[in-house]
Amino acid sequence: MFKTSLYWFNNDLRISDNLALLQAGMRSHQLICVYFVEPHWFAPNRYVGQGMGQARWRFLRESLDQLQRSLAELGQNLLIVYGDSLSSLVHLIRKYSVEAVFRSNHSGFYENQYWLLLQQRFPSVEFQQFHTHTLFRPDELPFNLFELPSVFSQFRLQVEDMSVRPPLGPISRLPRSPDHLDDGAQIVPSVGHFGGTPFAGGEYHGLQQLEDYFAGDLPAQYKANRDQLDGWQNSSKLSPWLANGCISARQVCATIKMYENRRIANQSTYWLYYELLWREYFHWYAYKNQQKLFYFRGIKMHKPLTSFYPERFQKWCNGETPYPLVNACMKQLNQTGYMSNRGRQIVVSCLVNELDLDWRYGAAYFEQHLLDYDVAVNWGNWQYLAGVGADPRGKRRFDIARQTESYDPEKKFIRKWQGDINSGELDSCDYNGWPIA
Repeated sequence: MFKTSLYWFNNDLRISDNLALLQAGMRSHQLICVYFVEPHWFAPNRYVGQGMGQARWRFLRESLDQLQRSLAELGQNLLIVYGDSLSSLVHLIRKYSVEAVFRSNHSGFYENQYWLLLQQRFPSVEFQQFHTHTLFRPDELPFNLFELPSVFSQFRLQVEDMSVRPPLGPISRLPRSPDHLDDGAQIVPSVGHFGGTPFAGGEYHGLQQLEDYFAGDLPAQYKANRDQLDGWQNSSKLSPWLANGCISARQVCATIKMYENRRIANQSTYWLYYELLWREYFHWYAYKNQQKLFYFRGIKMHKPLTSFYPERFQKWCNGETPYPLVNACMKQLNQTGYMSNRGRQIVVSCLVNELDLDWRYGAAYFEQHLLDYDVAVNWGNWQYLAGVGADPRGKRRFDIARQTESYDPEKKFIRKWQGDINSGELDSCDYNGWPIA
């Protein structure tokens, strides 16, 4: 038993199916539960934006508030610190003589670099991490992580019939916090008004959405509806809670299997599991490729033939391109923090193929605005569609006119989100800087 341990919350903002938190509680006399709000999330970045916009921050803060209430019911306290996680962890470990640090595994390159640096700085401290964000552990995969198949289809064929461990129930007991634990919550940035989304953060709301979606016939119709551009019931809408760890992939998987056993198993219910496998693949892809997830050339040997045109990028962000369907999707994202899977493929293809822009700017814009931003899934998908990732076919180009005819033939979605307003010329100047008449 450790006298004082620290639990570092990150992508696991829940008390159910959380093996890492369970182990920390069982092996500690005192426990510090902490979450770090990084100042650089709200600062300008190299991609003409910032790491986290108002929609994401509101959802995250709601998730943290709910986690704080859940921990309080167990006699614990969530310390929310506004500060650099590495230096803040060093301070807490020293101040409270922490003997062990626990966390859930993270597929992010920088999060893992911090973890390694802490181990080097505190060789006498025990560092324990557990896989709670994926369906499988590395030792359960039928291949070495560095032999991860280069394409998703090969990965799927090897893992789709594997059994997934059942999720754990909610934690019922945790040790107390140290006396006089500093609380940095007062200096965390405030949440601005953002009322354009039906999503509410937190474990309770995530589990409620999971229950509601699987209460009726919607899962049995998922494949037929999943490509719709709008509508709450056309997909599970679980991704924001999955991304923040308010619910786990194993909880979703168990619910799918229960639905299939009790109601119906068909192509649509399989497709829900198929989407979980895509998510799984991108997490192991991020573990394997590490910082290459952010390279312009991705995991390929050659850079794509794109550039950066500030005016084009701004028009794409604002939904002011010559393509009304793209504009409608982008305005939906800007107003709600959400966009359908089909919409994402269309706007990514537009940025890369029609606007000839550096794909990383688009990925960073999604990072800022998407409620369901997940570093592995977001950057892995952008690489895939930009032709620098796991797709052997190269760039995926979507015919926007054909996509419009297939998914919005009556222009209802375009009119709802005003995609046909301000859709004019792509450039106001030619390549030499001369105004275009």
